Amino acid sequence: MASFGKFIRPAFGAWALLLLVMAAPVPVSAQQINPTASSVKEQQLLQEFDRIQGRVSIPDQRSSVLVQPQGREWREFRTVILRWIGGVAIIGMLAVLVIFYLTRGMVRLESGRSGRSIVRFNAFERFVHWMTATCFIILAISGLNVTFGRPLLLPLIGLEGFSEWSQWAKYAHNYLSFPFTIGVVLIFLMWIGGNIPNKVDVEWMKRGGGIVGHDHPPAYRFNAGQKAIYWIVVIGGGLVAASGYVLMFPFYTTGIEGMQMAQIVHAVIAVLFIAAMLAHIYIGTLGMEGAFEAMGSGEVDVNWAREHHSLWADEELARTGPNGSQRQPRHAASAAE
Repeated sequence: MASFGKFIRPAFGAWALLLLVMAAPVPVSAQQINPTASSVKEQQLLQEFDRIQGRVSIPDQRSSVLVQPQGREWREFRTVILRWIGGVAIIGMLAVLVIFYLTRGMVRLESGRSGRSIVRFNAFERFVHWMTATCFIILAISGLNVTFGRPLLLPLIGLEGFSEWSQWAKYAHNYLSFPFTIGVVLIFLMWIGGNIPNKVDVEWMKRGGGIVGHDHPPAYRFNAGQKAIYWIVVIGGGLVAASGYVLMFPFYTTGIEGMQMAQIVHAVIAVLFIAAMLAHIYIGTLGMEGAFEAMGSGEVDVNWAREHHSLWADEELARTGPNGSQRQPRHAASAAE
């Protein structure tokens, strides 16, 4: 009986081990494609070539993919195509603005300054604008570093300096995305009422908006050009923020393929966004006399309002009266003192 037990125990152990092996989960990489299946085509095998996948201890097994076929296409986009898109968009816009300034010059206030001002943006509106604008500038610089930093900055400042700069740029890019997103939402809510396109905008565009030539077509508080910038900020900023958060919190909503697509969307929209904002910054500073005052002090000269936003100026002056939102000229106030 004892000799029979010695025979049974090893046999039972071998059988239990066989059952465990058969019940063990098949590795994920083996589930991708069965090379012996009759329906497998050569192209499928080539597409799965160079896939590297391991095992991870975290719950989300999608993070176990280290290298996959679509990654090669994404790398080509990131290192070649994106640089061309960004370079053409940004440098092209700068070139256009320089040529336009040299040929057209600043749009001058043809009727001169009246010495009276009218409130265009209140303190809260200006705060939201400058908060969003400041975050945007830092996000743009730190984001461009990802694409252009290595070929442009690394040879100039060295490996150690570039590593330090890139680390802080990454921190700034991640954390400032939150106030930027809040700013985009507030801009959408604050100015949506004045940025619905209408027939006045069509006429404004036909007449060049006062930028081409010396015509000053009528406009309400926001003309067609400013409405275009508004929707670029709202839609572009929203897409950049959404795709950025997918990248900031990886594998929460999608796998590696989805994250690659989010990076493509994030990068392309971002460089086009930057190019559009360069035009916006130009018009608000060098491009038009008196335009910066709208977001600087919040007040613009009455003649500026009548030339560039005549319909809005008429409404405001009719609502507030001749002295409601206007200020006495500074030289007159000094003389009175």
